[in-house]
Amino acid sequence: MSRPRGPAQVAAYVEAGDERSLRAALCRLLEPDEWTNEVDRVVGVCGIVDAFARLLDPRAAGHGYLAAGLGPRLDELDVASDLGRGAARGARFVIPGDEEWPERLDLLPRPPYGLWVRGEHHLAELTDRSVAVIGSRASSAYGERTAGQLTAGLALRGWTVVSGGAYGIDAAAHRAALAVPTPTVAVLASGVDVPYPVAHTSLIERIAAEGLVVSEQPPGDAPRQLRFLARNRIVAALTRGTVVVEAGPRSGTATTARQAGSLGRAVMVVPGPVDAWASRGCHELLRKHPDYRLVASAEHVVEEVGLIGIDLAPEVRGPARTRDGLKINTRRVLDAVPAMTAIPPGRLVVSAGMDEQAVALALRDLQRMGLVESTPAGVRLSASERARRCAPREGAWGTIGG
Repeated sequence: MSRPRGPAQVAAYVEAGDERSLRAALCRLLEPDEWTNEVDRVVGVCGIVDAFARLLDPRAAGHGYLAAGLGPRLDELDVASDLGRGAARGARFVIPGDEEWPERLDLLPRPPYGLWVRGEHHLAELTDRSVAVIGSRASSAYGERTAGQLTAGLALRGWTVVSGGAYGIDAAAHRAALAVPTPTVAVLASGVDVPYPVAHTSLIERIAAEGLVVSEQPPGDAPRQLRFLARNRIVAALTRGTVVVEAGPRSGTATTARQAGSLGRAVMVVPGPVDAWASRGCHELLRKHPDYRLVASAEHVVEEVGLIGIDLAPEVRGPARTRDGLKINTRRVLDAVPAMTAIPPGRLVVSAGMDEQAVALALRDLQRMGLVESTPAGVRLSASERARRCAPREGAWGTIGG
């Protein structure tokens, strides 16, 4: 007899009042972006169990919002499989109210419904005295050396370093912590069992063995560009302060700094050579944000951690791009189109987590803008968008995240 999936599985969890499994379902059904605001609002008002009960009842108040946000992926939902896959890789699902849940996350405008955690350490305890060390993927030798020195100094003073597991500064920080040795925390935009970038598989496995690997995404999930933005808010909220070591003028690192400041966390910036592109974003952060602090050593960081950062100005941006003005649902559909192959439009309903009408409207806009094209095999990226995604430059699809 096959195991129930989709609505039947949800109905069983609702009947049992199993909030943990329903939170795991939300992590699978929802993308953590502003398109899901109405779903979040209904869940916040009704509670997790009642919200899912309303989802299953077309007559219930709020059913339309829930069905629109959760419905596209509901039939393929298999929470039991997610939980089993996580357990097989040594991962647990931590939710608000658990002893291990870091209460700092509750200050986010949109807190995670839960976090998947790999590693033997206690998440709340390990991150109680923690600092994020972040920066550019296209880092310089100076940036990597500085990130390593800062991290080692913080680790020796009993502080946990949190970063995103990416190329460049993130990797330098994680490796320095492990070399001390001391636990470090990697927050991923993919499932905790899906190392990204793939070249960091051994590094991320070592972090899981000696520290913690954390993700809002369910096991097996691949990274997407919007998920990196969502990941950054967790890095900002999980720690007492954020240190930016290197950043270009257009960078996800600057977004993380802004999020940390908006949460009242200390934002610290390492200066670099005045003519270094990799440090230009750092210099702009310091110039535009007088409340951000210049730091050059672990001692400086320890002095500043816990201070409040306020009065954020708009982030420094590079040249405008065609996709900058895309609506969130249009960008989700573009994000879901594979880099090199065509995909039937019907599959985008599941892949993007949106209903058919929303996908069709988004595809119309994307075709008009020359970002996707129709083929006999389905929809694929236009030649120019394929080239942009695969280009090995900062901010391009080939090196998503940051």
